[in-house]
Amino acid sequence: MASPSFSNILNTLSPDLLIYDFNLPWAPTIASSYDIPAVDFMPVGVSMATFSLHKFMKGGDEFPFPKIQLRGFHETQFWNLINKIAVDRTKNKEGSVEAMQRSCNIILFHTFRELEGQYVEYLSALAEKKIVPVGSLVRDIDDEDENTEIMEWLDNKDESSTVFVSFGSEYFMSKEEIEEIAHGLEFSNVNFIWVVRFPMGDKVVPEETLPNGFIERVGERGRVVEGWAPQPRILAHSSTGGFVSHCGWNSIMESLKFGVPIVAMPMHLDQPLNARLVEEVGVAVEVNRDINGRLNRENITQVIRKVVLEKSGEDIRIKAREFSEMIRMKGEEEIDEVVKELHQLCKWK
Repeated sequence: MASPSFSNILNTLSPDLLIYDFNLPWAPTIASSYDIPAVDFMPVGVSMATFSLHKFMKGGDEFPFPKIQLRGFHETQFWNLINKIAVDRTKNKEGSVEAMQRSCNIILFHTFRELEGQYVEYLSALAEKKIVPVGSLVRDIDDEDENTEIMEWLDNKDESSTVFVSFGSEYFMSKEEIEEIAHGLEFSNVNFIWVVRFPMGDKVVPEETLPNGFIERVGERGRVVEGWAPQPRILAHSSTGGFVSHCGWNSIMESLKFGVPIVAMPMHLDQPLNARLVEEVGVAVEVNRDINGRLNRENITQVIRKVVLEKSGEDIRIKAREFSEMIRMKGEEEIDEVVKELHQLCKWK
């Protein structure tokens, strides 16, 4: 949306409050011209935002939370992103840093204190704003998520015997990655539902990208689905015992809500830092890559088996269930706090 059109909307509606995200860093400036308080909502993890803002503001200074670090080629990716932000700022291009700075007194994050409490406090100091977690915004399961064929297949599997494999809608795996993941799934001897996606317009037959004979060898143990599957419903199913995930933030929040431990396989953007976080709190194990960022089928096999089957992964499975129970018990507690904070801002208007 162009800023002139947005200005006209604000002028016409005259809302008491504006909530915006980092895609519209200019929105609070326009809201201010109409004396409308504006609050930034960050649909990402506080730990990732904290790490990024620390590195942006303090350069090479050591991050005070040593377990949240980047490794190998993910570190190179991150610094390329930080350098791009710095260049954009010299060209007066607004971005997420400006979006946070212009938020009125508080910044909302899609998270909860039990997951990221220590980072909430540090980011509040860095940003000089109060960081307010809104809790889990994962919606409840409804009939729109139904996929009868997949769900009937899951119904016939043992409890916690299946992994759901999905890497989000914005990353497309290379042929080499597909091959390593396929062999990892095959060697694990764990049931699986694997969602594979290809760029729009590519005429690809999924079976042709998989290793020769893969479909026949895994047989009824595995399902390969192109494009889409009802992720929340699959994660909530009793047969699902693990989530092989790119660690996008929404996927993490869904996994925690439904108590599913994570096989972390981050690809880019915020995902590597998200993977460090869920590993730190004990609900995930990350699949290590080599120095060039390549995946290895043996590592994939070992992590899947640990998270889903082996006794050594029992603590991870228990911790995931504990987070799910905590989210259920808290209900709308965080939202109630958010409402109080926003109501106070509106009173100041």
